[in-house]
Amino acid sequence: MKKLKSTSVLIIIFLIPLVLLNCKNKTKDQTNTEKETQEVTYSNPILGGDYADPSIVRVGADYYMTHSSFNYYPGLLIWHSTDLIHWERISYAITKNIGSVWAPDIVYVNDKYYIYFPAGGTNWVVYADSPKGPWSEPVDLKLNGYIDPGHLLDDKGNRYLYLSKGYIVKLTADGLAIAEAPVSNYEGWQFPKEWITECFCLESPKSTVKDGYYYMTTAEGGTAGPATAHMAVSARSKSPYGPFENSPYNPIVHTENRSERWWNQGHGTLVDDVNGDWWIVYHGYEKHFQTLGRQTLMLPIEWTEDGWFKVPDGVNAADQIVAPNLKPSSTSYELSDNFDNETLNFQWQFYKDYNTDRIDFKDGAMVFKAKGKSFEDSFPLAVNSSDKKYEVQIEYTVDKGVEAGLCLYYNEVANMHISVTKDKFTVYNRQRKKISEANTFGNHGFLRILNDENEVSFYYSANGKDWKRLERSIEASGFNHNSFGEFLNLRAGVFAFGEGKVVFDNFIYKALK
Repeated sequence: MKKLKSTSVLIIIFLIPLVLLNCKNKTKDQTNTEKETQEVTYSNPILGGDYADPSIVRVGADYYMTHSSFNYYPGLLIWHSTDLIHWERISYAITKNIGSVWAPDIVYVNDKYYIYFPAGGTNWVVYADSPKGPWSEPVDLKLNGYIDPGHLLDDKGNRYLYLSKGYIVKLTADGLAIAEAPVSNYEGWQFPKEWITECFCLESPKSTVKDGYYYMTTAEGGTAGPATAHMAVSARSKSPYGPFENSPYNPIVHTENRSERWWNQGHGTLVDDVNGDWWIVYHGYEKHFQTLGRQTLMLPIEWTEDGWFKVPDGVNAADQIVAPNLKPSSTSYELSDNFDNETLNFQWQFYKDYNTDRIDFKDGAMVFKAKGKSFEDSFPLAVNSSDKKYEVQIEYTVDKGVEAGLCLYYNEVANMHISVTKDKFTVYNRQRKKISEANTFGNHGFLRILNDENEVSFYYSANGKDWKRLERSIEASGFNHNSFGEFLNLRAGVFAFGEGKVVFDNFIYKALK
């Protein structure tokens, strides 16, 4: 009996390591499974709405991004994130209207932030100690005939701007003036002649310096037009002045056919994260929804053994994509406003005429002074609509002699709105009246616009609960750059014409499914 017990003990002792090993392996397998289960993904766009020509910079564990602001002021909205997916508005870099602002480049050099951008036929720079501002007044670089400046810092600390058409110009040490005349340094990548594009259009050069190479990421093919026009391409050189060798992986991003969800993909900027992973941030139109403008997209980047970069095989902008493993970020993407802050919040911009004298805040509402007689001489205050289906609503109290209301606005020619006066409600399309009904509510009530995937309807209410639709609706899919130019989008906003004021309250923007 004792011998049997000894044998049992020996067997148990022998099995213990195997059991522990098995438990260890099982725990490891379970951990891997949990890790896969917890893997976070994201979907494009990372910023919906007209956030075109993105430029991004990492400073430590913080990421800052800005975009073309075109004719909207204040302009050059600065976004902040720590995870590259969720973004918070933190400042505007310009308030003075100097023209339509295109394709900026935000950089961090010598403990200062700089944004280089074209507007009004020249190129400018603003700078600040913090991305939250205050930002300097725009400095005219007196650099005409080029657009889309991309800043470059070489290994000796010299500063340059890459320019459209394949040119480069050296800057002064402070980055606030040009030091020499621009010279040609890059001829671009010739895409196949049979591709359906808008133009060659070599533009938007952005710089990445890595492992002894100067990489230039540029756009070609035209930014609108056919769905397959736009693209981002890459080249590298041992010198900022070239010669440049084109990547064998070109184009880096491109819409191959119009069956894809994202059209006109291009204009890319590279950024590395704190884990050493790389990403390309760029823009594209959503198929059939060019009214939303060019939205900000992001894809992962991998570096090849021979020192080139590319999007990993099989990864598409329409996919669910594994997100960066970064510190979660806050977001301030809200477009609604109850006007309780007694300040103009970051979601609001004027079209062209940035005039804060027209705005006052009283008793938790916004007092908006009327101006002009139509959209030709009175510009709306708008938000950057970001959804295929949404509704906007506003409460109003309107003075006699004022016509005010809600609009979907592209520019002075292409717009639609529902207006209210003391006597009537009216729907306009491109400033032509479609229908009017008598106003029996007096000077106070509510207005609403429903944009149901580009089919737009208009409503009014006495109490914000019981709504009546004006009978006419508008098909809006043609309100885009290919029809009206200017690279804009259809934005929701408020307006006021005539003599007097309107009190607006409780602006509601609601995304719908």
